[in-house]
Amino acid sequence: MTSFPEIAINHIQQILTRYWGYSTFRSLQQEIILSVLDGKDTLALMPTGGGKSICFQVPAMAKEGLCLVVSPLIALMKDQVEHLKAKGIPAVSIVSGMSKNEIDIALDNCIYGKEKFLYLSPERLSSDLFIARLQKMNINLIAIDEAHCISQWGYDFRPSYLKIAEVRQHLPGVPILALTASATPLVQEDIQQRLDFKNGQVFKKSFERKNLSYIVLHEEDKLQRMLNVMKKIPGTGIVYVRTRKKTRDVAEFLIRNNVRASFYHAGLSSADRAKVQDDWMKGRVRIVVSTNAFGMGIDKSNVRFVVHLDMPDSLEAYYQEAGRAGRDEQKSYAVLVYNESDLIESQRRLEMSFPEVKAIRTTYQAIANYYQLPVGSGKGVSFNFDIGEFCSTYNLPVAEVFNCLKILELQGLVVTSESADLHARLRVTASSQELYEFQVKNVKIDNFIKIILRSYEGLFDEYVMIKESEIASRAVLSIEECKSLLKQLSALKLFNYIESKDTPQITFTEERLDLKDLHIDRENLADRKKRYLIRQKAMLNYATSFEKCRSLMLVNYFGEEARNRCGVCDVCLQRNKIGVSDLEFDTISDRIRLLLLKGEFSLDELVSKVEDHHESQALKVIEWMIDNSKIKYVRGNLLEWVENSN
Repeated sequence: MTSFPEIAINHIQQILTRYWGYSTFRSLQQEIILSVLDGKDTLALMPTGGGKSICFQVPAMAKEGLCLVVSPLIALMKDQVEHLKAKGIPAVSIVSGMSKNEIDIALDNCIYGKEKFLYLSPERLSSDLFIARLQKMNINLIAIDEAHCISQWGYDFRPSYLKIAEVRQHLPGVPILALTASATPLVQEDIQQRLDFKNGQVFKKSFERKNLSYIVLHEEDKLQRMLNVMKKIPGTGIVYVRTRKKTRDVAEFLIRNNVRASFYHAGLSSADRAKVQDDWMKGRVRIVVSTNAFGMGIDKSNVRFVVHLDMPDSLEAYYQEAGRAGRDEQKSYAVLVYNESDLIESQRRLEMSFPEVKAIRTTYQAIANYYQLPVGSGKGVSFNFDIGEFCSTYNLPVAEVFNCLKILELQGLVVTSESADLHARLRVTASSQELYEFQVKNVKIDNFIKIILRSYEGLFDEYVMIKESEIASRAVLSIEECKSLLKQLSALKLFNYIESKDTPQITFTEERLDLKDLHIDRENLADRKKRYLIRQKAMLNYATSFEKCRSLMLVNYFGEEARNRCGVCDVCLQRNKIGVSDLEFDTISDRIRLLLLKGEFSLDELVSKVEDHHESQALKVIEWMIDNSKIKYVRGNLLEWVENSN
């Protein structure tokens, strides 16, 4: 890396202090920022809560121009834009559910205005409208959040991410910063190749979380065991389950047992989701029971525990979700509770996740018909999408349709997103002179217009988020009366009023195909299923293994060389009880394994053959190995090695 003068380092530290209030950078943040400022393509691997956004926001503020941020998470984009605006930094996001006119104005403001950040979803990158405007923008950095989505080897591959490399052709010399919290070595290499890295640099923060104790509990009565965990560990927590119904059921169980709990999932209204999040952030609720929709981008550092009542499909997903505990680096716990039914359920999910080609084609045809899209049309168009209502209309099973949509996404045909949760927006479309003349002629509505103009800035330049309740209160009107007047002004083409939208979206990323032209790549589908199975087996191995340190299993999975046990996971705590050092344990257990692979031995024979160690140490290790099903008694007093044990 180029040696940076002290003045440049001081400059980025001043930006950090001025806008974010921090006096120093966290581990690796400064190195990543300087790499970007040096014009280097950079891959940053930082665990959940590691401060990834600072790594692109600070260098973008240090340079002239606009930072392009690509992210698949609408809620996260909106959250970051709001945080930047609150700091006085102009930022805008383009998401599903926005009108063409809104998008047009937002892009114009990125060219001619003072915007510093443009957030958009990856499927927007390939639109003709965006490409035409992009070449007029002064882009200083491309930041790719959730960069593992670009890799077909990753657990959350999204074909729309592949368009990023094409965008680079229009921005020669602009560096790229790819960020992810979880990527195996294979995925790390793939990210750099897919993004066409030039003289790239990779920064990896250790995957080890020293303050986090990983615990796996094998338990038939999961709910009671979860309750016991909450009684032992004080503080706030998250409980993850797989279904929306289960979030409510588990929350109600906790409430019946005097635990302040609430539930959260993507199907709730934006008002309900916001209330749950606010109650939890402010301590009015201790536990949130949620699908994996909760937690992404939420800045709550003092989460003391995360409990998984249902097993995730991969260690990548588990690591990311468990990592939401203990961001303040204080002692915290990641608890996975499982039983035999989870193993059966994992096999069922494997089959469900890869539906038959016939079902995929049926779903595609039904969706196209549902929105009355003619063949050859629809590219880039977004629709409100209620999966329950859609399935009811066509009498299709919800779970099957959900998984068919995932396959159609992998084929690059559609993209589904969580609730757009777009607030009401307003913009003045008339000139100031035209509006003034209207007010003079229409005294009855003049005061209403004045209240709007006094309440919100920038209405002549862009769409501004408004609250009808605030305008109604100031104008002494009901909310419905306020909305009615806004619609009248919109009909007169003085304003453009867009009501709030709170529904999931589906976007056609390509023109609608005739069914005869819809070819599902069976080979690719089979390959995806194979990779899914590999990740699932790694997750199951983590849950069912009781010999190797949990933290070591995780960091090794992500390609990090680590040899020292964490000492605080359930496996280590059990090992600690026998009072034998790691070196002694490894030496004795290896000796026993080699002996028993050759044949059977009695306990006394084994102890006598473990040379150079005290008899009591050998007995403790042997006892541990029996308790953990590594060796077992056969034919009376003989011991043998258990086949397939690790």
